[in-house]
This record gives sequence, structure tokens and C-alpha cells, in this order.
Amino acid sequence: MLNPMTVHTLSETEIHDALETLPKWTLVDGRLFATYTFKDFNAAFAFMMAVAVEAERISHHPEWTNVYNRVDITLSTHDAGNTVTSMDTDLARIISACAKEHTGT
Repeated sequence: MLNPMTVHTLSETEIHDALETLPKWTLVDGRLFATYTFKDFNAAFAFMMAVAVEAERISHHPEWTNVYNRVDITLSTHDAGNTVTSMDTDLARIISACAKEHTGT
């Protein structure tokens, strides 16, 4: 379990400000959400593997689904009551960078 002193739950303003720098991401039901589409299943899976390595490195993991070339990702911090924390915006930035590497966009 995370130490509540080290995890900062973001305010609505902080979430809004973060989303301004994360173009694919939106707020859905109080959690961050994005959809990424790739040329095929192999490209989607390669993206997921790259994200998995980074998520493990920072010990914060996405909730995601994959159907063929599409990956839907939801982020919240379970140990902080499923709220959006700085860990989620950090992971969203990492995911965005991985997507750019795998799609060029």
C-alpha cells in the first residue's frame, strides 16, 4: 500500500491543467482515460509491452483493454481511493511518449 503522505490526490484544477498537456487523455468517471489505435495487433501489443516495462519501473500500473489494434487505458490510484494522483499524470505522460514511439504521432 502507498504511503498517503507520498501520493498527492489532484484537485479538479490540477487535473484540468494536466489534461491540457495530455491531448489524448480525458476525465471519465473521475479517472483518466485514453484510447490509442495502432496499425495492427502486433503494434498494439508492442506498445503495451513498452508501457508494461515503464509501469513496472515506477510501480504504477494501468487498467487497460486491448481489442485487435485498439488499446483503452484508464488510470487512477487504487491505494488513494481510485482518485487521480500525480502518479497517474506521470504514467499518462509515459504512456503518451510510448505511443508516440510506436505510432509516430
